[in-house]
Amino acid sequence: MKTTKAPAGQRTRAVIYVRISQDRTGAHLGVDRQREDCEALAEHNGWDVVEVYVDNDISAYSGKKRPAYRQLLKDLSEGTATVVIAWHNDRLHRSPTELEEYIDISERHGVATHTVQAGHLDLSTPSGRMTARIHGAVARHESEHKAERVARARMQKAVAGEWGGGIRPFGWGVPTGEMKKVVDKETGEEVEIPVLDMNKAVPEEAAALLEGHEMLLRGQSLKSWVRWLADKGFTTARGNPIGHVEGRDMLMRPRNAGIAVYKGEEVGRGLWEPIASETQHRAVVAILKDPNRRTSPGSTPKWLGSLIYRCGIGTCTETTRVTKAGGSKRPGYRCLTNHGGARRADKVDEYVEDLIVERLSRPDAADLLLPGPDDLDVAALQKESEEIRRRLTDLAGLFGAGSITMPQFTEGSDTARAQLEGVNQQLARAATRDPLVALVGAPDVRKAWIGLDLEQQRGILRALLEVTILPARPGRMPDGSYFDYQAIETKWKR
Repeated sequence: MKTTKAPAGQRTRAVIYVRISQDRTGAHLGVDRQREDCEALAEHNGWDVVEVYVDNDISAYSGKKRPAYRQLLKDLSEGTATVVIAWHNDRLHRSPTELEEYIDISERHGVATHTVQAGHLDLSTPSGRMTARIHGAVARHESEHKAERVARARMQKAVAGEWGGGIRPFGWGVPTGEMKKVVDKETGEEVEIPVLDMNKAVPEEAAALLEGHEMLLRGQSLKSWVRWLADKGFTTARGNPIGHVEGRDMLMRPRNAGIAVYKGEEVGRGLWEPIASETQHRAVVAILKDPNRRTSPGSTPKWLGSLIYRCGIGTCTETTRVTKAGGSKRPGYRCLTNHGGARRADKVDEYVEDLIVERLSRPDAADLLLPGPDDLDVAALQKESEEIRRRLTDLAGLFGAGSITMPQFTEGSDTARAQLEGVNQQLARAATRDPLVALVGAPDVRKAWIGLDLEQQRGILRALLEVTILPARPGRMPDGSYFDYQAIETKWKR
């Protein structure tokens, strides 16, 4: 297999394989240079190049599938060529497993490998295979070492609070007045885009994020904020409508509170001024992560007790919804399972509203309020939070400097994050507002109730009262009406 030139009158069939790990410009310059050098080697040796295989912007070390390389192996197994040309053997493989597969195919099908940089790889002899394996081990070491350096650099960048790149997050990125050139991935053309200062908040978007925090803390829903954003004409950084998922992600982002993140984990304070306070952020995250919240966007409820009032027929545990089912002319509350009859929605809501307004109009209404954050030392909690983050930052710095191993870093950071989670839960409690605050102490509770939007009213209902709709008695009631108020069972939660 050491012959590099074919006998007179016989041409050797060769194939070329080229690969580059990162093509930052999209111009294919790296693979084009490799191909030119490989074609020059083929011409020098008198070989006929019958195929060129190209894997652009794919790392052999990353483990991603290389379609052109897999096709090369398939074609070699079918006898397409007897010579493979590569710029360097590390272009072919950086994995010992891949190398062994390549050696096996080369031996079975009489394939010789030649490289521009490393010369002929004779895989037909034990010493040649040993040399190839040594080259592969060195290449693997280089790849692992490079990956570790990249990880350390990214970690240090995150700890320093610098922007890690990617799509501009809603709320951040003020144009600096400078422009930079990038390659459009769709057209391949070079275009200019503005340079953004990611440590500065976009005023209008920052105000919108803060409004989202305030709305959720007032007991309003995520859907309300998403609807508010649409009414104000806000879109994502890419110009798309902001939906339920996008809105949730925006409010959950630690960056809003000035918290730096690396691989989804908090690693310290960023270099930017936060939009929301940490206590606001923790409270909003706790609200959005609450498993008892309805996470399905669904349709917007239009009645006070829709999906809140419970069905009281037998042992049923379902909630009720408003419908005109059964030929009724008026909307009525009916069990989600559709068994039993419907109760007039306007009458039930009016009765429940009167109960709430009357109870919150009493002199002792303040006794219903939940304990406030007075029992929490927010300053001490924030100080503890900072100390834990500082430990995370120190651990990251030690790892970045190579002073501790990955297992040591993982163990230390896991412990610190568990402690931080406990502090975060306390901070979230400090910022969460009792929905009853909107009414307790108001000069005119009914007027204040009417001034609330439906979602705030529903939040008060959930916090204060449990309502069950029982089967109604037939006929005229003692008060002369046909509506059975006794079939509305109520239980105060506070």
